[in-house]
Amino acid sequence: MTADVQSDARLLEHRRVWERKDVLRIVYSDYYRRMLELAPVGPLLDIGGGSAHVKNFRPDAVSLDILPFPGIDTVADAHQLPFPDGHFASIIMLDVLHHLDRPIVFLKEAARVLRKGGRLLMIEPGITPVSWWFYHFVHQEPVIMGQDPFAMTEKMSGKDPFDSNQAIPTLVFGRANGLKRLAAAVPEFEVKAVDWLSLLVYPLSGGFKSWCLVPEAAASPGIAFENRLPAVLRRTFGFRIFVALERR
Repeated sequence: MTADVQSDARLLEHRRVWERKDVLRIVYSDYYRRMLELAPVGPLLDIGGGSAHVKNFRPDAVSLDILPFPGIDTVADAHQLPFPDGHFASIIMLDVLHHLDRPIVFLKEAARVLRKGGRLLMIEPGITPVSWWFYHFVHQEPVIMGQDPFAMTEKMSGKDPFDSNQAIPTLVFGRANGLKRLAAAVPEFEVKAVDWLSLLVYPLSGGFKSWCLVPEAAASPGIAFENRLPAVLRRTFGFRIFVALERR
């Protein structure tokens, strides 16, 4: 993914929405909690930091993005990380993988900069029988289920860093065939967890849109209730996929 490295008005808008939407911060607090609880002790890299929300939860994190923004420590392409081998104990990513041109190239690069036993933790759009309708007809980013994320000659997204295919994480991690191909393509990683979450509170929050249909008082109880639901319900109704990979 390439871009003219300069401030982007969309990141400024994200920061403004973040600061004024209490429900959005509650939703993302749960996301960061999930990832950070499984992050081994040691240096942490936040990839695709955007408007650098991670600093609210882990101030010592190294935040990387292809576009500069206050709080971003390193401006670089995620396909070519400017760090030595085995430098980090963990990498976290929130809504990043589905924006990358070459997901498998990136995963191999992530494995390179992780220590043995280090973890790559990510939360991405998850395509389920329910969420597909929302992502396909309402959300501005495309869902292309016919794309092959393992095809090294086909670009998964365009030149703009905000271009994407929201199906990519599900195609790689949400299907048995994808996991089998992942094991062959990136043997450096062991899949430790794949889970589904965010049934109602997240989609009704409006994300980084200006609107929100969830009262602030209902957000935390709603998320706690969703997290206790059986896996089969979360796999059917969830809007997010959570993935934990461990460096062998």
